[in-house]
Amino acid sequence: MINPLISIIIPTYNRALIIGDTIASIMAQSYINWECIIVDDGSTDNTEEIIASYSKNNPSIFYYKRPSTFPKGPNSCRNFGFSKSKGSIINWFDSDDLYIPDAFQTMVARFSDDVDVVVAKLEIVDLLTKRKIRENIIESNQIIEDYFTGRISYYVSGPFWNRLFLEKQDLLFDEKLRNLDDWDFNMRMVLQNPKIVYLDKALIQYQFHENSLSQEIRKFNFEEIQSEIYAREKMLNILSSNSNFNKSMVTLFYRNRCKYFLKEALLQKHPKKYYLLLKTVNLQFKNLQFKDALKTVFGFTFFSVFNKGYKLIKP
Repeated sequence: MINPLISIIIPTYNRALIIGDTIASIMAQSYINWECIIVDDGSTDNTEEIIASYSKNNPSIFYYKRPSTFPKGPNSCRNFGFSKSKGSIINWFDSDDLYIPDAFQTMVARFSDDVDVVVAKLEIVDLLTKRKIRENIIESNQIIEDYFTGRISYYVSGPFWNRLFLEKQDLLFDEKLRNLDDWDFNMRMVLQNPKIVYLDKALIQYQFHENSLSQEIRKFNFEEIQSEIYAREKMLNILSSNSNFNKSMVTLFYRNRCKYFLKEALLQKHPKKYYLLLKTVNLQFKNLQFKDALKTVFGFTFFSVFNKGYKLIKP
């Protein structure tokens, strides 16, 4: 590729306070052949005005509102944004993340026509203090198992995709998902055996803050938990026809996630605790773990009656 056009696709919702910094980090790039496509998911603050203050002087910044025919959510915004993009390299980005100044130039230098994706590290920083928390791990010798269990992670912004590879896919982002949407997308793409180039350098700052969607699980947002369960089960079904991975490893991880959610639901007396009990026990029976299933039911019942004994269902 010679001087390829990079399309940065950003879904946004009520990010007026911080999206200006994101746009500024794009405009500050030393590599100038890019377009930024921002798709608004129905913001009620002045996000549109903030974006307009940048786009009026830069024809490479495009602002769209999510069409009413698309369901609400960042995934439909990403899919719509892709349909509007023209770049040969695609980078999905979030409206609260930042690029380092030479990110595009560094990435393009590693791209070639036969590369399907270049994966860069992210630097996770605190939004308020800008203190670096850590960098993500992106390389593994057992990519399926380690991505499923979270030992490695690309996030949505880390990979820079070859458009030709994406155009071959039947589905990009699953619009039914609220949580693990990037995890689901990256897992499905990895299963297509792309040619991957890894960059052992952080090109992006992932700004961690209290309102990050990733925090919704910790807050026990049940819609986000249900989305994770859907994503995990969907992926296990996809993997059922794949013999080149450690099935027991990923199944154990998913079972422990279900038990964790069940434990938290019990402690919070959440009305969806029965749904989570059913998910956990069904999984245990499916994997012939009959003693564990009985232990889970007993622990659930004991805690519900006596308000103690939840350790019986700890992961």
